[in-house]
Amino acid sequence: MEITEKDVEYIAELARLELTSEEKRIYQTQLKNILDWMEMLNQTDTSKVQPAFHAACPPEADGTKEDGNVLRDDRPVQSENREDILKNAPDREFDFIKVKKVIE
Repeated sequence: MEITEKDVEYIAELARLELTSEEKRIYQTQLKNILDWMEMLNQTDTSKVQPAFHAACPPEADGTKEDGNVLRDDRPVQSENREDILKNAPDREFDFIKVKKVIE
């Protein structure tokens, strides 16, 4: 797929970026390379690949196991002792970690 400088300018405008002529040329080349790779991936035969529910939970290659949650069960657990946690804080006020003000 061909990417023109006008395409790069349009994308930059959407992203609210101001690009120099050199940056436009660089991004034009990079975007073309990305789309060329995507086209190559589109040509790959995936007919024998089973779809996955999501990346963290692919189906077994032999199809014997159904998709399932491979993450731990969500259940409440006792957290660390508050006083032990606050001992590690560089500064504290009562039962809170005190931090420098970052908003004016």
